[in-house]
Amino acid sequence: MKILILGAGKMGAFFTDVLCMAHDVALFDTDALRLRFAFNTLRMTRYEEIRDFAPDLLINCVTLKHTVEAFCSVQPFLPATCIVSDIASVKTGLRDFYLSSGFRFVSTHPMFGPTFASLDDLSRQNAIVISESDPFGKAFFKELYRSLGLSIFEYSFEEHDQTIAYSLSVPFASTLVFTSTMKAIEAPGTTFKRHMDIAKGLLSEDDYLLSEILFNPYTSPRLEEIRAELSALLDIVERKDASAMQEYLKRVRKNIERY
Repeated sequence: MKILILGAGKMGAFFTDVLCMAHDVALFDTDALRLRFAFNTLRMTRYEEIRDFAPDLLINCVTLKHTVEAFCSVQPFLPATCIVSDIASVKTGLRDFYLSSGFRFVSTHPMFGPTFASLDDLSRQNAIVISESDPFGKAFFKELYRSLGLSIFEYSFEEHDQTIAYSLSVPFASTLVFTSTMKAIEAPGTTFKRHMDIAKGLLSEDDYLLSEILFNPYTSPRLEEIRAELSALLDIVERKDASAMQEYLKRVRKNIERY
């Protein structure tokens, strides 16, 4: 298969490395310097080169902020038979864009960011495949993700963003609140250090990506739940109610039993 990958960032380079030995892969980026380490791959910086390559599949790996913009830029140079795809962490607006584009599409979300996951071992990581996607496209990505050892889940566009509000927005918000109240201490404990490592990793991400994940329309209700739970915990602490604390901890432990 002829596969065009847009964006030579971390995820673009990852997909290039994974696919280039079994497929005819081209990597496109307007910055030629970002293409210098691409292996066994055609390197492209001009849109006209895309027309000559005539890809069967396009994988859009540019940052979330420019996902739709990148699609619009390359569409005039794609064959009508090309399947277009994204790996965006928030899908808001993409369904409408795809339906208006006229192209077959497949949308997925490999839920391993380069910041936290080891790309050499993804056996404990997950991927989401959007159910409304083209059947052939879904089959391709499911086979690819299975070959990497990922657990695969199939959700609609709406279900995806609801899930992300739990799996990304809540921990992101919790980490930001922790960091915003943090003060320098000379003898931090192990738990503090672990939270600090997570915070440093999170804050190394692109500001726009963090904003868009938190601006997910399903985030606000989850943050209201955090506020309510924090209020309940504060009440228990202020009253020094040992019995209520035990019940609280019992309830919280039940939430993590499934994991």
